[in-house]
Amino acid sequence: MKCTKGRVNPNAHTKLKLFADSGGYCQNPNCNENLFLSIGKSEIHIAEMAHIISDSDTGPRSDKDLSKDKRSTFSNLILLCPTCHTKIDKAEKEFPEKIIIQWKNNHSERIKNLFKIREYDNRFETRKNIVKILNENKTIFKTYGPLTEERFNPESNVPKIWLSKIRQIILPNNRKLLGIIDGNYSKLKEFEIETVELFRQHVLDLEDRHINSVEINATQFPKELNNIFKD
Repeated sequence: MKCTKGRVNPNAHTKLKLFADSGGYCQNPNCNENLFLSIGKSEIHIAEMAHIISDSDTGPRSDKDLSKDKRSTFSNLILLCPTCHTKIDKAEKEFPEKIIIQWKNNHSERIKNLFKIREYDNRFETRKNIVKILNENKTIFKTYGPLTEERFNPESNVPKIWLSKIRQIILPNNRKLLGIIDGNYSKLKEFEIETVELFRQHVLDLEDRHINSVEINATQFPKELNNIFKD
């Protein structure tokens, strides 16, 4: 993800925070375009980080009093598809700062509601809302993951499908899981906390690899998470 129309580049942490906040969709509420696409045999993302206040003193919604450092922070960036990015910059008067900030805030709340990020009454209810997501990820891993026999077949499309599933389903699912867990963190038993934090590192590593294109070996998914909130 990068801003193709600006010179200020946010750090890797900000990029990951933007992805998590967007859920992988354009943050214009009238668009909601999926930012991760499968086109033929290619897996691409079309996400663009747009400045709310321009990175330059003469660009769209410019503010000379805003420091250069603050122009590349999370609060001054929004994740959009290329079309919406172009619209807000070329039709600046139609898209003032207030409207774009409202887009971002409303989208963030919608994603939280979509991901069912809330506090439940007890461990049983919390687990009930986690199991379905865990099972979906597990099924995808078993069917398309790097341990399948298809990894030895050079003509197989399974590895490409696996990458597509990671970006379009597993990464958002991981954020759903973290959201639910963090919203019910007080219900965790002491021995479960380490498992949750290992999972958090797994999520961040996986996002670093597939969003920031950092060539790292992601920490493995902690299998103990499959039993989280189980009494």
